[in-house]
Amino acid sequence: MSDFTQARRQMVNSQIRPADVTDRDLQDAMLAVPRDRFLPRSLGGSAYADMEIDLGHGRRFMRPRDFAKLVQAAAVKPGDIVLDIACGRGYSTAILARLCETVIGLESEAEFASKAEGALSDVEADNAVIVTGDLKAGAPDQGPFNVIIVNGAVEEVPASWLEQLADGGRLAVIVRENGVGRARIFTRNGAATGSRVVFDSMTAVLPGFEKAEAFAF
Repeated sequence: MSDFTQARRQMVNSQIRPADVTDRDLQDAMLAVPRDRFLPRSLGGSAYADMEIDLGHGRRFMRPRDFAKLVQAAAVKPGDIVLDIACGRGYSTAILARLCETVIGLESEAEFASKAEGALSDVEADNAVIVTGDLKAGAPDQGPFNVIIVNGAVEEVPASWLEQLADGGRLAVIVRENGVGRARIFTRNGAATGSRVVFDSMTAVLPGFEKAEAFAF
């Protein structure tokens, strides 16, 4: 057994299961997918630590616990079409590929997108596709989506994401409000959308998703 294999098992046993992540398919996916493969080699030793990892370009790799809880709350099903926003180097896309029918990984950084394509090929995630584009715009040509996952926090949720949900679709995103981060599940029901809080998280805000400052006159 390799050191990384043991580290994956330890990650699931000490970070994922104790955080009330009970979805066995999700646990199995996180045991199977080599998280270290989706990081630069210099950061491989931190791949399974209970921490966010700086990827550069102002972006961070989410804590395993926060990512797992967000995916579980989205209730991804085998027949779902999923949009994975800010997929970075592709780890989240690889996990989702094991849970759904098709996953579109959306990434704004061309460098990350290229690395993601290579890593997804290595792990044979044949039902995953990487698209490079504006994160706020989503992927309207690929939708509608049953599930949208966002890898990072936002201070405002773009209307375009909600518009790309199928009826009954779920958007899973961490929303930072007054300095407090809360994971929310937005669910579309016809023309209406409601939301609920599922857990607290201090995941870093994605660059460009800060709320515009209000000016006092």
